[in-house]
Parts: sequence; C-alpha cells; structure tokens
Amino acid sequence: MSKAMKRIKTKYPGVFYREVQRIGGAGIERMFYILFKKEGRLFEEKIGRQFSDGMTEAKAARVRSMRIEGKRHSRKEMRAEAKVKKSLEESRWTVDRLWSEYQSAHPGYRSYASDVGRYRSYLQPLFGDKEPSGILLLDVDRLRINLLKKKSPQTVKHALGLLKRIIHFGYRRNLCQGLSFPITMPRVNNLVTEDLTPEQLTRLLRAIDEDENLIAGAMMKFILFSGMRKSECFRLQWPDVDLDRNFINIRESKGGVSQKIPLNSGARLVLESIPHTESLYIFPGRNGNQRATVQKAANRIKAKAGLPKDFRPLHGLRHTFASMLASSGQVDMYTLQKLLTHKSPIMTQRYAHLRDETLKRGSNVANDIISSAIGKLAQEAIGEK
Repeated sequence: MSKAMKRIKTKYPGVFYREVQRIGGAGIERMFYILFKKEGRLFEEKIGRQFSDGMTEAKAARVRSMRIEGKRHSRKEMRAEAKVKKSLEESRWTVDRLWSEYQSAHPGYRSYASDVGRYRSYLQPLFGDKEPSGILLLDVDRLRINLLKKKSPQTVKHALGLLKRIIHFGYRRNLCQGLSFPITMPRVNNLVTEDLTPEQLTRLLRAIDEDENLIAGAMMKFILFSGMRKSECFRLQWPDVDLDRNFINIRESKGGVSQKIPLNSGARLVLESIPHTESLYIFPGRNGNQRATVQKAANRIKAKAGLPKDFRPLHGLRHTFASMLASSGQVDMYTLQKLLTHKSPIMTQRYAHLRDETLKRGSNVANDIISSAIGKLAQEAIGEK
C-alpha cells in the first residue's frame, strides 16, 4: 500500500483517514472513512474531505454512530435517493411548470402581459411549487378573501380565472389532475353604462380640437364614431381599413376572432385627418411602434371638458356610442351587438333600457294623439248639448 493511501487511525473507534491531494489548492488534505459492522457485514465508507467538505474526526464519529443506528444513509444511497428525487421533481407538474407550458402553448396572447403580472403577484407565491392535486379549497378561499380586502372584485376574478385556466390546460393534456372543487368567483358588477349629454359632448369635442395631442384626440373621436375598444385602436393598422367598401377589419377582437364593422362617414373623416407616416399603425406610438397608452392626454382632455370624474375617457366613449344608438330607437339589439363585436348578447342587454325608454316615448306619442282626439269628441259632445 502506498504512503498516500495508508490508513491513519484517529482517537475515535472505527474512524480513520487517508492523506490525498487537496481539491482546489496546493498540498494535501484528509479524506475520512468509517468502519462498522451491521447485520454481520463489515462496511467501509468514505465520509468526506477535510477542507472541501469540512469533515473532522468528531463529525465522522457521529456519522458512524448514525449509520450503525440506521439514522443516516450511505453516500451511495444518498446519491441514489437524490437521483430518484430529481426524477420525481421532473415528473411533477407544479403550477409553475404548468404556467410555463401554458405560455409556450399560447405565445403573446392578448392579455399575456396582464396575466404575467397577475401570476407573479397573486398566484406564484401561494401555488407555484404545488401540484393542482395539493391545492385545497381553503387555500383558494383565503386568496380570494385576502385579495378582496385590497383589490377590486374584477382584479380578483381575473387572478382566479387565470389559476383555473392554467390547471384546466394541464388537465386537458393529461399532465395533472384537475381541482376537486369549483373555484368561487367574486361577484362583479361590470354592467356600468356611461353616457354624455349633448352639452358634455360639445365640450368634449371642443377640448379635443384644442388639445396639442392630435393622435389622442383623433383616437377619441374615432372611438366615439366607431364604438371600438381602445386596445383594438392601438392594434389597428392601415391595411385593416377597406376604404373602397367602407369596412374595418378588427384583428384579434375581444371575442377571440377577427370581425368586421362598417366604417361610417364620421370615422372615415377622422382617418383622413390623420397624417400618414412610415408606421403601419393608424394611431402609432413612439418610433412608429404599437401604442401602449394614451391615458395621460385623454385624462387631460376629459378634465378640460369638465366631464364627471368617474367617466372613463376612452371606454366611456364606446359606451356613449352604444347609448346613442340604443336610445335612437332606430337600431335593434342584434345590430348593436354586431357593431360592438360582443360575443354574447348578454353584454349588449345593458343598453336595452335605453331602447325601452325610446319605445315608451313612442307609445306616449300614440297616447297623446288618441287623448287629443278623445278630448275633441268630448268638446263636440258638450257643444251639441
């Protein structure tokens, strides 16, 4: 046996070391071993190095005692366990892993940026390292209750909806089990309708014309004439507008499919007033790229027009468009649904009461005419007497 591999005893029974080349430095260090009998067999095991593993004679003696008592596995067994654990981890479909797979399967979808924020802020801290089968109803209830203390019901609904989508995605692909309980969504009152009086509309149009931000003003007018969503306006490109047939192609609308709406003369005049640039976007942002916001200018225009504080300067104009059509009595709910590109008629029904008021006024006209005729008959009867 060479000198380098010679056993050197310690003061601890069954503990010895050999002098070996030091890892990561000059000189030598001790490699500790233990000897022990178990179930009639003699075992010799390498425990660790003096410097790189921080092993000492006393530590090696404690490891030897634990091995004899069955409280510690051998290095070989620990490597095998680590391998099994790694394999199990790789086979576990945690919510984090499902979310990553979901993103790969749905690259750059419409609400992607918002969902990334929701996931990081609300879902990952609680559920990221859990498999869906390990999520309890109590966990989801606590998340909903705690979020509702500081966030709007709509925000909470979006967060819980994202969790539901991620897990359902994994379940449909046989990657994981589904939840054993339904997720209770908070009640959201989003049937808000906004409208402008003729006076407010006049002030708004004046404020738009006087504002320095021509793109913001043009977009506000365009929404008022077309009823389009602001996100659809941000994505709108010149090739999407058919000036020959007077139609607008809305790509990736909220309903999930591209849709067409007519281009009326007012919306067309707005487009004709916008100077063409090298950008494909009709309402371009910085450097001709897709615009992300126009909120600052829109709020300034809203304030100058003296509109109510709770009026949303972009989405509120879409509501105004819908309200004007519904209250005119000349547009039925189905046509309004198609103009607003609502996937379901349920959302369009929020404007039904405006149509009903128009019908009431129409009915009252008949009432006034008939009442007038009755009054004349009564007067004639009096005159005959």
